[in-house]
Amino acid sequence: MTAKADPPVCRIMDFGKYQYQEDKRQRDAKKKQVVQKIKEIKFHLHIDDNDFKTKINHSIEFLQRGDKVRFVLTYRGREMSHTDLGELLIQRIIEAIGDNGVIDSPAKLLGKNCQMTFAPNTKKKKTTEQAEQAPNDNAK
Repeated sequence: MTAKADPPVCRIMDFGKYQYQEDKRQRDAKKKQVVQKIKEIKFHLHIDDNDFKTKINHSIEFLQRGDKVRFVLTYRGREMSHTDLGELLIQRIIEAIGDNGVIDSPAKLLGKNCQMTFAPNTKKKKTTEQAEQAPNDNAK
């Protein structure tokens, strides 16, 4: 117990039981731990509307689950000279995500790729929970 006690104090215990309880404590702590994954969605400059909508819907699902989403816009060949079109596509992505996510890191041009990361919007979850609780409070 205490190393500096006078006279010295010790406890007789079952070491196997002690190890089991420590392992159990560690497993319980691990269960409560939340792991946030980063999902990556790739875009090219010339993307069709249906493909765009599908990728945006997937990203919204990921954000609602609590995962971060990284959008990667890849420029191919001569598309590097048209980075302004890429900026328009990025603005389109931001508008499509809307209130479902918050920009975690803004768009950065890294070589032939432009990356942007969204984090899940925690404020929206709180407001929906409050809205669900409000009708229950009025019923009392």
